[in-house]
Amino acid sequence: MHRVWPAAASPRVFLGLLLLALALALAPGCSSAGGGGDNPGDEPAADGETADDGEDGEDPDDERVPVEVATIERGRIEEVLRFSTNLEAESEVQVFSQAARLVTGLYVEEGDDVRKGQTLLRLQDDQQRTQVQRVESQLAKASREYERQQSLFEQQLISEQAHNEATYDLEQLELALSDARRELGYTEVRAPISGTVTQRLVNLGDQITVNQHLFDIVDFDSIVARIYVPEKSLPRLAPGQSAQLFSAAFGGEARRGQVDRIAPLVDSRSGTVKVTVAIPRSADLLPGMYVTVELLTAVHESALLVPKRALVFDDEQIFVFRLREGAPEAAAAGSDAGEEDAEGDEDAQDGAAGGEPALTVERLLVRPLLEDRDNVEPAEGFAAGDRIVVAGQAGLKDGSEVRLVGTEG
Repeated sequence: MHRVWPAAASPRVFLGLLLLALALALAPGCSSAGGGGDNPGDEPAADGETADDGEDGEDPDDERVPVEVATIERGRIEEVLRFSTNLEAESEVQVFSQAARLVTGLYVEEGDDVRKGQTLLRLQDDQQRTQVQRVESQLAKASREYERQQSLFEQQLISEQAHNEATYDLEQLELALSDARRELGYTEVRAPISGTVTQRLVNLGDQITVNQHLFDIVDFDSIVARIYVPEKSLPRLAPGQSAQLFSAAFGGEARRGQVDRIAPLVDSRSGTVKVTVAIPRSADLLPGMYVTVELLTAVHESALLVPKRALVFDDEQIFVFRLREGAPEAAAAGSDAGEEDAEGDEDAQDGAAGGEPALTVERLLVRPLLEDRDNVEPAEGFAAGDRIVVAGQAGLKDGSEVRLVGTEG
């Protein structure tokens, strides 16, 4: 069935009316007609108010890197080499028995100070004393016989063979007496060094055997700490140089020592030199203690102090980023021009919003002279008052534009 248009109306007229109705529906303000707009989101912004550019007023399009900086100052710096090791005594011996006998006398106890040659222990010695007396008697008889034979030989009344036999008998008995006296000496155990008895492993009445461990003796005047220093630090070490030792047993209280010896060679495998630090007995340190040894190698009283947290390591080199500020006059001029210019120039608006100069950083090589736990003294290229980046430097490059955050410290 075909629709027949009235004669008074045409398709063009109908299309025109449709377009007019659509234009009226899309006209501004129609949606709020009669009510002034019930949706608060459709209300225009008040005069002076701007859209939120980000939290706390930060521009989300700001590409400047946030960093924290610190000012380089002068101060005292000490180069200290730190090492950890266990103490040991250079004069320390274990005393063993040389005879199998019964212990009849015990004269020292653990903690006793002894002198070299002092008797520590006595063993049963009846048999040895008897043997010494027997050989002494035989030797006396042989001596008389030798004198008689010697007189007869001088008078040519006996043969040379008889004289030689008398001489031989005398010499053999002298050797036998030496053996008997040595066996008797084994019944007395004496201190081989002067020191302190640190361990007693025998009791009175024990039946000991040959080579049985009896005592330990330590000379506490010979306690040392052996440390291994990198060869690059060797020129700053010398015998007699002072050292400090710290042990957990004394709550971090320092004990004094000094460098006693420096080995005359470098270990090719580790690149270190053995240094022996002597410790006086008054330090109350004991063998076996775990200590930290500090060697003071240099002191600069008025050094530039670069915080270690500002350092950036690149292979074998060390860098820092120093703050480099733009000219304040140029920044101020840019701010004025931005105020007079038409709205829409974002860079000019940023310049006018505070008048701060552009901040960039430069990457500088650091050649350390001295360093301590917190700071490094650079050889050159820095001055007191320079501001360097101490946080946020991981993503920086030479010439990067930055903005400051945090507090200088």
